[in-house]
Amino acid sequence: MAHHHDHSYAHSHAGHSHAPDSFGRAFAVGIALNTAFVAAELVFGYAANSLALISDAVHNFSDVISLLLAWTAGWLARQRPTEQHTYGYRRASILAALVNAGLLLIAVGAIAVEAIDRIRQPAEVAGRTVVAVAALGILVNGATALMFMRGRRGDLNIRGAYLHMAADAGVSMGVVVAALLIMLTGWLWIDPAISLCIAAVVLVSGWGLARDSVNLALDGVPKGIELAGVRDYLARLEGVTDVHDLHIWAMSTSETALTAHLVCPGGYDDPFLHLVCEELSHRFNIQHATLQIESGSDVCRLAPEGVV
Repeated sequence: MAHHHDHSYAHSHAGHSHAPDSFGRAFAVGIALNTAFVAAELVFGYAANSLALISDAVHNFSDVISLLLAWTAGWLARQRPTEQHTYGYRRASILAALVNAGLLLIAVGAIAVEAIDRIRQPAEVAGRTVVAVAALGILVNGATALMFMRGRRGDLNIRGAYLHMAADAGVSMGVVVAALLIMLTGWLWIDPAISLCIAAVVLVSGWGLARDSVNLALDGVPKGIELAGVRDYLARLEGVTDVHDLHIWAMSTSETALTAHLVCPGGYDDPFLHLVCEELSHRFNIQHATLQIESGSDVCRLAPEGVV
């Protein structure tokens, strides 16, 4: 005799937080400012015969690339799904955060190598031109970082852009402080010492970004969401006797998805499902929930622990 599986599927979007903030103006202004700054550094670098300014221009150009990358990924994440890509291109934002973390860590390596080289062979720091251009760098990078500041907690991609800009403002600040201290004391080692301190700060923030973006790329539970808390909430729902096959993962750097099987022997209605999906969105910031309801008459083959 054939068993009937009383499986039914429910799927819901919570409307209030579905569209991520695009930060389009911040990206456009940031890219324009930084491109102009790179051009200025190259011109003044060649004029002042300063290797420091020219190499900083190359470093700042990598920031323009990282901003373009984050902006493009954000734009892709908002495109409509296709027959081929049924989630759309939301994942692009996770890949961009991953690449940006890599760029930050490469930048740390470059700063550290340059600083160690300077410790071995102390070099005169070119005076006023470098200080003036670096001061401009603090303004450009600092202003750009501030534009991304409010989005840095909710979106890993925006955090990547923010960290790049904040790190560069720090590097420029280091150049100014080092130059002024050297003018006062004549101690050339101050320049590489400050560079190493900045590299350490960037390493810590870059490492955090790398760890979080690798976690999302591997379908890990996003930071700030506790799987046990979600499971407890679902298990305590009226009429639910079991929760299994629970998965939580990131669709993009700002949107989270969930799938779960709920055993409801007494049946269910649509308002119950809509309420659960709303609650998941409000309590846990999980916007894209898909729930499978089972009567419990047959044991689901995905019920045992360890079966994915």
